[in-house]
Amino acid sequence: MRARPKVLVIDIGGTNVKVYLTGQKEARKFPSGPRLTARKLVAGVKAITKDWKYDVVSIGYPGVVRNGRITAEPVNIGRGWVGFSFRAAFRRR
Repeated sequence: MRARPKVLVIDIGGTNVKVYLTGQKEARKFPSGPRLTARKLVAGVKAITKDWKYDVVSIGYPGVVRNGRITAEPVNIGRGWVGFSFRAAFRRR
């Protein structure tokens, strides 16, 4: 029997980024804000989850997404989201 994949969920908000993991009871978070870029998001998530093992990543993004791709920069956080490859950054599907 195959084990269920562990999912890392990232919720990008205007004040905080919250991360959740399958099986964990508590979320972890770090501040977001107008200077949060996609690269800073990835670095922040990796820093606060370095002791977590996960198979896949799910991201809640505060902007327009079509066909699984970000198509517009967000209003309340930094720039650099359109065209960013989260798959490559997290090396997960």
